[in-house]
Amino acid sequence: MRNAALLSWQPRLGRLFIYATLIAVAALYLIPLWVVLLTSFKTSADIRSGNLLSLPDVWVLEGWIKAWGTACTGVSCDGIRGYFVNSTVMVLPAVALSTLLGALNGYVLSLWRFKGSELLFGLLLFGCFIPFQVILLPMAQTLGWLGLANSTAGLVLVHVIYGLCFTTLFYRNFYQALPQEIIKAARLDGAGFFTIFWRIVLPLSGPITMVTLIWQFTAIWNDFLFGVVFSAGDNQPMTVALNNLVNTTAGVKEYNVDMAAAVLAALPTLLVYAVAGKYFVRGLTAGAIKG
Repeated sequence: MRNAALLSWQPRLGRLFIYATLIAVAALYLIPLWVVLLTSFKTSADIRSGNLLSLPDVWVLEGWIKAWGTACTGVSCDGIRGYFVNSTVMVLPAVALSTLLGALNGYVLSLWRFKGSELLFGLLLFGCFIPFQVILLPMAQTLGWLGLANSTAGLVLVHVIYGLCFTTLFYRNFYQALPQEIIKAARLDGAGFFTIFWRIVLPLSGPITMVTLIWQFTAIWNDFLFGVVFSAGDNQPMTVALNNLVNTTAGVKEYNVDMAAAVLAALPTLLVYAVAGKYFVRGLTAGAIKG
């Protein structure tokens, strides 16, 4: 009986050990976020005299208000409000266009194969591994020819082009798993290229569309390199403004303002994952990385 009792406790102890380890790792991972949040609600005097992990003596919104409306980001002291709008205006069309074009490319490469389609897909796949720095000069020259240099439209174009490799890969691998009988039956009924795409294939693409939207939104919103190279002045995105704010100092360094601005910059992506994170995992398991 004693041995049986010991054996029954072993799975529970193992489970408790796993949970304790996961909680400890999660707590360790979340310490930076905890420090950032606490610091953003502290006064400057509280930050200089207190511990990083300690709660504020007085909870204040001074850092948040100044970061949003009056903090200096270089020569401008209008906060990050305008740059937040810039990022929003840039991200929404860039995500929508790259997702739609990726779906169309994946549809063609998986269900309407042609001579050289595998070679084309291989080249697109190779594009996923090209570093950002490689395309800076040719892209800058192209934007200059098109008259889109240092503009929001030019930045949208850059993100659409660079993200097209990833979105095509996602959709192509997902469409590979679709039953070919559906497409053949539609062709026999007289449905054409775009009819099949809009009425049959695209409605079945919900899981992979969520994966692509979240992937592209996160990548584009958090991008710094393209933003600092292909934009200027009032057209700069949030990440560039955050960098300028942190590196602009007049008098005493206001860490509460910097931390509040950092949270505001990260808030959209945090909300996206909080709301649609389960769809992201579901989309991946539905075939986004198969093939």
